[in-house]
Amino acid sequence: MPKSLVIVESPAKANTISKFLGPDYTIKASMGHIKDLPLKELGVDVNNGFKPKFTTIKLKKKIVKEIVDAAKKADMIYIATDPDREGEAIAHHLALEVSPGNKTIDTERIKRVTFHEITKEAVNAAFLHPGPIDTHKVEAQQARRILDRLVGYKLSPLLWRKIRGGLSAGRVQSVALRIICEREKLAGKFKPEEYWLITAKVESPSAPPPFIARLEKIKNEKLKIKNGEEANNIVAGLKGARFIVSDVLKEDKRKFPLPPFTTSTMQQESVKNLGMSASKTMRVAQALYEGISVGEEGPVGLITYMRTDSVKIAQEAQNSAIRYIREKYGELSLPSKPPVYKSNKRAQEAHEAIRPTGLSRDPEKIKKYLAPEQYKLYKLIWERFIASQMKYAMLELTTILIEAGDAVFKATGTIIKDKGFMAVYGYAQPDASEKKEEEEEDDSEAEEKKEQRLPAVKKGEALNVLEVLPNQKFTKPPARYTEASLVKMLEEKGIGRPSTYAPIIQTILFRRYVLKEKGKLIPTELGQLVNDMLVENFPVVIDSKFTADLENELDEVEEGKTEWTKVVNDLYVPFEETLKKAQNNIEKMKRKAEPTGKICPECGSPVVEREGRFGSFLACSAYPKCKYTKSATLNIPCPAPGCTGEVVQRRTKKGRTFYGCSRYPQCNYMSWQKPAGKDNVSTSQRVNVSESKTDPTAPDAPDSAKTTEPEKDNLTSEPANQQTSEPKK
Repeated sequence: MPKSLVIVESPAKANTISKFLGPDYTIKASMGHIKDLPLKELGVDVNNGFKPKFTTIKLKKKIVKEIVDAAKKADMIYIATDPDREGEAIAHHLALEVSPGNKTIDTERIKRVTFHEITKEAVNAAFLHPGPIDTHKVEAQQARRILDRLVGYKLSPLLWRKIRGGLSAGRVQSVALRIICEREKLAGKFKPEEYWLITAKVESPSAPPPFIARLEKIKNEKLKIKNGEEANNIVAGLKGARFIVSDVLKEDKRKFPLPPFTTSTMQQESVKNLGMSASKTMRVAQALYEGISVGEEGPVGLITYMRTDSVKIAQEAQNSAIRYIREKYGELSLPSKPPVYKSNKRAQEAHEAIRPTGLSRDPEKIKKYLAPEQYKLYKLIWERFIASQMKYAMLELTTILIEAGDAVFKATGTIIKDKGFMAVYGYAQPDASEKKEEEEEDDSEAEEKKEQRLPAVKKGEALNVLEVLPNQKFTKPPARYTEASLVKMLEEKGIGRPSTYAPIIQTILFRRYVLKEKGKLIPTELGQLVNDMLVENFPVVIDSKFTADLENELDEVEEGKTEWTKVVNDLYVPFEETLKKAQNNIEKMKRKAEPTGKICPECGSPVVEREGRFGSFLACSAYPKCKYTKSATLNIPCPAPGCTGEVVQRRTKKGRTFYGCSRYPQCNYMSWQKPAGKDNVSTSQRVNVSESKTDPTAPDAPDSAKTTEPEKDNLTSEPANQQTSEPKK
């Protein structure tokens, strides 16, 4: 009996669905995209309708041959790549590859199947209802890839000319960098303002424990205490005052559960509560989605597809959650009617929210089969989903007003009257979309929001005063972004899609445009230089609203409302005009050259120090007539035994500074630390390390195996060893 061929992206996914389909299906994995735009050329014919030149990725040629050979032996071919634009683009390229002539898809023999969870029921249902490849999705992804190539490929050389070689720009990554840099500039301009708070620690004689109240008003006027003198005068005036409870106010407040996770909210919560980066969160989620072996059940997908901006859930999943909640927490834990959550207006409603695929797989039951990070993320997803289907929590907010002469103090506290959903997903895991970043609050807000349990005091009761303290505070600058708050901002502004948030952050970190210190994203000097150059020359291209509007247009392409070539053309024509102006401006500029006081030994012209791709070097000021160059040394003898060279400062392709020998490659001395001199440099300073020369997946084109860079900038001449002198293994 002829077998059917099924093509998926990964071996893990292949292993999971093979258990469901049985022996009549041969399953092959493409290992992601099999085609991309070429590495060493633009690959887009801008004069012929932006026709792309997709070529087979070199590392995938053997895999493609195996898939084509398997296709020849199959009667039917099912392409079961992920249910999004990228998955559709992969399916399109695979379908062409296994079709006769590679030009027209054999729609009778080649079918598309999609599922949002990898379970037996979902997979079998998908294969009962196969369909065609969605050409609109393919075109939307193709338009995104072409736009990213046009912008990145043409912008990068300008950075090389104006700043230094090896840099890159991107249609979306540069917008993210701009957001971070603008926050940094605001913080730099911020001038802290002094203010003071006055708090009283008081106690009821009949109802301990002590509690804290904050001074709110004096003579019915709201206070703003500007300096210590004012604060101390107020404290002095309160000495001997009787503190009397003037009112006790109680208010019930409903706290409603949050919707199930989207990609964005999952990343935010994982960063904040689990300490995982956005990129690691997605890697762990991918493994949970593709399938993990859980004992006798074998491999099964534990969560639904993890790239989504929808909060919708399937009816059966909701019914299952209701049954689970009723059995475990009781009927009173259910709302009067099942909740319905609204996705944002840009959401792809064909997708579901991220949820567990089966509630019988309780996190604690399958914990032993999961790696620690898999268990933590699965538990977070599980609890968020269950809580989203539960009844609201009932809180009691208590406010105690205390009069002390003309002064009024206020104390606030909260108790939980009915846990509701908080029995599953409570204060320990506040949602990023609801909770303001703590570092963005000034101290006065934080003080007022501080949780405390208040005693049962009565109106008219006199309180014991334990202490009255003035506290000096300063207003805080705008907080630097964390990965969580940046993802939230990107989503709010409509920049990128669920598949791009993590790669955007990964790339700006990889490029060293941004550093992460104590969880904060801090632009480097290099990142600020790159951002300033792009803002100066391409303010519209890296404008957040422009980028968001473009995302909406790509959505319209996917919906069949707009031609993809129109979207590309509408961006490219004005971009090309701006590009020419910027090129003309930069061509007129000379790369910064510092006089050295030395004379060129070849032509007698002054020698200057220039900044090259991998660090400083000396060159003749008469370049290009005279091409004399020499490595710029630090006047430190090379520490290598017997070497007569000098130490030079250089940079790796990642922009990291290191120190090497001027006689490289004859001498391969290298160190991350600057040597102090030949006599006091220990051999432990010497290192033999290398940095990867393969860039990560481009965030503006997650399908790309590598970023593409134009040929080397030739505005200045550099010593030959500038291109190779970096630490090696």
